[in-house]
Amino acid sequence: MKTDESYIESVKKQFLYYKMLGEKAIEQLEPEQLFVSVNEDTNSIATIIKHISGNMLSRWTDFLTSDGEKEWRNRDSEFENDLQSKEEVLEIWSKGWDCLENALNSLKPEQLSDIIYIRNEGHTVIEAINRQLAHYPYHVGQIVFYAKQLKKSSWESLSIPKNKSGNYNAEKFAKEKEIKNFTDDELKKLQ
Repeated sequence: MKTDESYIESVKKQFLYYKMLGEKAIEQLEPEQLFVSVNEDTNSIATIIKHISGNMLSRWTDFLTSDGEKEWRNRDSEFENDLQSKEEVLEIWSKGWDCLENALNSLKPEQLSDIIYIRNEGHTVIEAINRQLAHYPYHVGQIVFYAKQLKKSSWESLSIPKNKSGNYNAEKFAKEKEIKNFTDDELKKLQ
């Protein structure tokens, strides 16, 4: 596989990994917990999701041909919680991720060095992807952290469980060396 093709496949897997982490955190909560905000400067999980989705729809719609900050986007409204149910939250979550996935699936390796714009600032396609690959995991981390705080019963770990690093490493080092994406095994565990 060529490096450019490998890059595209790698970022697809990484985005999927963080999508699944967010979903596994959300699954552990009661519906009303998605709307909890501890103070006026803190966003609820629903609001974080609304923001991620708004960003994704803006960035990935017509990804190669129009500015990533669409005129129709109202970023400030993403932080107003008008979602009423867990179903609405999951619908908006899926809409954003579907838009991202469709854009990545249509991307060709030779387009990675093309220039696209976000707020009139030029980025190569690789830079734009990397920018979002930093942004979305940042917010998914907020979701996971907040979900752990809100969970009323025991938390099902989404990564290496507390005090289990030794077991995890022993299992990894018991296998032969191989070249693969770190998400391959992690995605299997999360499914």
